[in-house]
Amino acid sequence: PPQGYYTRRGGLGESGDFITSPEISQVFGELIGIWYISEWMAMGKPNTFQLVELGPGRGTLTEDILRVFKQLASVLSKCDVSVHLVEVSPKLSEIQAVMLTGGKVQPNPEDESAYMKGISKTGIPIFWYRDIQDVPPGYSFYLAHEFFDALPIHKFQRTERGWREVLVDIDPEVPDQLRFVLSPSRTPATQNFIQPEETRDHVEVCPEAGVIVQRLASRIEKDGGAALVADYGHDGTKTDTFRGFRNHKLHDVLSAPGTADLTADVDFSYLRKMAQGRAATLGPIKQREFLKNMGIDLRLQVLLQNSGDTATREQLLHSYDMLMNPEKMGDCFNFFALLPHHRLVHPDKKDKPQSKSPLPPVAGFNELLLK
Repeated sequence: PPQGYYTRRGGLGESGDFITSPEISQVFGELIGIWYISEWMAMGKPNTFQLVELGPGRGTLTEDILRVFKQLASVLSKCDVSVHLVEVSPKLSEIQAVMLTGGKVQPNPEDESAYMKGISKTGIPIFWYRDIQDVPPGYSFYLAHEFFDALPIHKFQRTERGWREVLVDIDPEVPDQLRFVLSPSRTPATQNFIQPEETRDHVEVCPEAGVIVQRLASRIEKDGGAALVADYGHDGTKTDTFRGFRNHKLHDVLSAPGTADLTADVDFSYLRKMAQGRAATLGPIKQREFLKNMGIDLRLQVLLQNSGDTATREQLLHSYDMLMNPEKMGDCFNFFALLPHHRLVHPDKKDKPQSKSPLPPVAGFNELLLK
């Protein structure tokens, strides 16, 4: 554990091993902030609003979302807003604290679930936790941006003798080298994690992602709210996606463990299955479609008109291209949402189909018509 990649350093940003959408453009986080507010309004403006982010990185995304909350303070005025960050890395939680509170945080007493708390620069209480279980129940909006792809996976290969797990072994030919091998017989994981209807020959399964989605779905079912997941992934079609990144380049996953970011594409079909019908699911939808539906083009025009100098304009256009270009992040990143069933279907729709006004569309997943 002390040698893990995130515990040791967590190399995000320009100087690190990989760069994420919020680091590229503030617009990304702003549009996500608007998504939460539009869902909060569609659900009747409940009087408390917990924003819960899983694996918040450097805190850039939360900061962009809080800026939107501040700009729309008049809308949220009667609502009790708080931020809850689920972060295991001591290093990253320090960076988040500086970014979001200016470093004004205090450790929390042992008997409380949060290990640290503070007040954001915009005056909103922020709490830090090691596990989603520790976040207090209540009406919450969850955010998992590039979170699920960093969780550990099991890999399986279909053979003539049935499914075998791909394991890591020491290479007898080369000292200090690791290699992949197939398990000689079935492992407990092969028995438990392969879906009977699986058609692929090579499969990656992330049981931890399944557990977290079950928790999110049951919390949303019980307390309301929604979860937004943004990550690169597929809908049960890809096979071998496990890879490493170091200094923005691909890196052999078995060499120098703990020094590179390891990642595997998220299987959204698995997440949907793991929601077990407790919550409704939407997506996955490509990032460029989601952001387009959220009005990124309009936002870009406003920022371009307001920016005085050429360098800023070029930066805005460059970051827009990174987020939207199908060859860059536009197509490989997806958005996926968990919502309460009543958000998509009226509970009494079956009996009196004409009685209720239509439900507002879910932003991002439908084309929004700007009135």
